[in-house]
Amino acid sequence: MYAIVEIAGQQIKVETKREYYVNRLQGDEATQVIFENILLIDDDSTIRVGRPRVEGARVKATISEHIKSDKVLIFKKKRRKGYQKLNGHRQPLSKIIIEEISVA
Repeated sequence: MYAIVEIAGQQIKVETKREYYVNRLQGDEATQVIFENILLIDDDSTIRVGRPRVEGARVKATISEHIKSDKVLIFKKKRRKGYQKLNGHRQPLSKIIIEEISVA
């Protein structure tokens, strides 16, 4: 069984007992989160497509930790002008574990 869920502005295909990295969610670590914006559910026998979402469907997940992604370096330069700039960015992420996909 899998579902396509909108989490923090991104559409992610999720399965139970798997870990996913998503944009930073509000809430402390070990907090349970419920997502109700489910776009599609496939449960081995039927596929339910939402218009725009599947009614009565929910995904329960637990925030396991808050982390930062790998550093991305941004380098700007204008030739022959002596201008160079180096910036770095680490995106804040949340690691979630999907516990249950249910349809009411």
